[in-house]
Amino acid sequence: MAEHALPSRFERPNALTFVLLVGTAALIISSFATSGVSFEKLVRGFPALGRLGAQMFPPSIERLEPVLWSLIQTFQMAIAGTVLGLIISLPLAVLAAPSLSPHPFFVWVTRGIVALFRTVPDLVWAIVFVIAVGLGPAAGVLALMVDTTGFAARFFAEAMEETEKGPREALSALGASRSGIIFSSVIPQAMPSMINTSLFSLEKATRGSVVLGLVGAGGIGIELKVSLEMFDYDQAATIIIAIFLLVLAVERASTWVRNRIL
Repeated sequence: MAEHALPSRFERPNALTFVLLVGTAALIISSFATSGVSFEKLVRGFPALGRLGAQMFPPSIERLEPVLWSLIQTFQMAIAGTVLGLIISLPLAVLAAPSLSPHPFFVWVTRGIVALFRTVPDLVWAIVFVIAVGLGPAAGVLALMVDTTGFAARFFAEAMEETEKGPREALSALGASRSGIIFSSVIPQAMPSMINTSLFSLEKATRGSVVLGLVGAGGIGIELKVSLEMFDYDQAATIIIAIFLLVLAVERASTWVRNRIL
């Protein structure tokens, strides 16, 4: 019986792949070198971290009521921004889906707009809207709306593109309009994926709404900023715990809804 050589664990890379691997490794090493990350700095930072932890505990409850009201405002900002963003995302997703859009030009333009919304950080959008509409939660809601639109429109379009083409063709053969096909066939098939994306959008907006207050866009972020600037670290600890509980509650509720519906 002839003996067969064992297959190699990894295929031998060709010249181009080898160059790319070496370049990637060099980029990773240079990234660590230029960022100044070192084990020595981490060890030196532990005492300062310990002193900060000692100043943060026990958390202060002197301003618990205004903190809770700011937390509620933060969650309301997240809900309003998510709902507005999802409403805008639906028509944009239709225009961004090649099989549903009336013309390739609309696909190109819409995908460019969605990419712009998605790539610019929500904190930058918050600064823009603070300049436009002034300080307060309205700027935060608009920033979350744009950020949600960039996130949800992309996944809505992909979900619509992945639906079965057969029902569309049957409705088209019966003389159904484009809007009738979309609302009778495409959206019902894509609905589970769209619900999942909507729930993730709410989770994302809840986390994002916390930091918008740092630039004056309302919510609990301004409370955290003031506490840190005034060195009230015990008060900051209370705010951080409240934020953690809010985000955890939203994620648990989102998971429960996802398991019940999907």
